[in-house]
Amino acid sequence: MTGTSTRAAIAEAARRRFQTGGYAATSVRAVAADAGVDAALVIRHFGSKEQLFLETVDVEGAFEQALDGPLDRLGERLVALVLDDRLGRVFRTTYRAMIRATDSDQVRAHLLAAMDATLAAPLAERLSGPDVALRARLVAAQVGGLLEAVAILEDPVVLGAPGEQLVRWYGAAVQALVDGAVPPAAG
Repeated sequence: MTGTSTRAAIAEAARRRFQTGGYAATSVRAVAADAGVDAALVIRHFGSKEQLFLETVDVEGAFEQALDGPLDRLGERLVALVLDDRLGRVFRTTYRAMIRATDSDQVRAHLLAAMDATLAAPLAERLSGPDVALRARLVAAQVGGLLEAVAILEDPVVLGAPGEQLVRWYGAAVQALVDGAVPPAAG
């Protein structure tokens, strides 16, 4: 194998391992074995397990489909995306791998940056009204909460509910932040 094809084989093996087993359960040796190379080559090409993870687990463009379109139904589109079996399964698997690796400061910072770049920042650019940056981050937090319930906790109540019902209820909660609907202050 050439250096380029070796690196590509390692990256593909790592991507599969991280997505199926998560960060902690994936070893450099297992990735190397899957790629048909020596573990030293994994380190030569990527530097560390952490860097291998950061370079192979990708969430770019995860929310583009939902963000495209009018803001008045964005909450429902985001929830539907997370729940969509065709699109959401790969995204949920990637999210699960990233969450399982958040004991690493570098991975945690990467996850926060990815959520900002793929959802919070593009959304903040489109919002109007008060506190757009905060509202966009809170939307990202709500999406992260739904991902947590579905991909990490595998909450049986959430997973057992009809998708349309989840889209309606959770979508409305997300939409309140998108719209900037501030509840009255407690008196």
